[in-house]
Amino acid sequence: MSRRCELTGKMPMVGNNVSHANNKSRRRFLPNLNDVTLSSETLGRAQSFRISAAALRTVDHRGGLDGFLAKAADGDLSPKALKLKREIAKTQSTD
Repeated sequence: MSRRCELTGKMPMVGNNVSHANNKSRRRFLPNLNDVTLSSETLGRAQSFRISAAALRTVDHRGGLDGFLAKAADGDLSPKALKLKREIAKTQSTD
């Protein structure tokens, strides 16, 4: 399981721990990932994702999974999320 948000593409960043004596040692900043189940109103089914807490807030702000995926860039999405985005677009275009 990779440490990457499936909706925003957030990944671990690298930096330094800096002590009081200004000694530097390398460290990783990990994203705050959570396992969530989001439902699509268009498809009428739920899908589980591993997303960051910031992405979860953004999904709520944009009105759900369908609204988020409509505005999301294809390069940031995981293959599973990209497939779901295409299914939603296909279903909405036929309605």
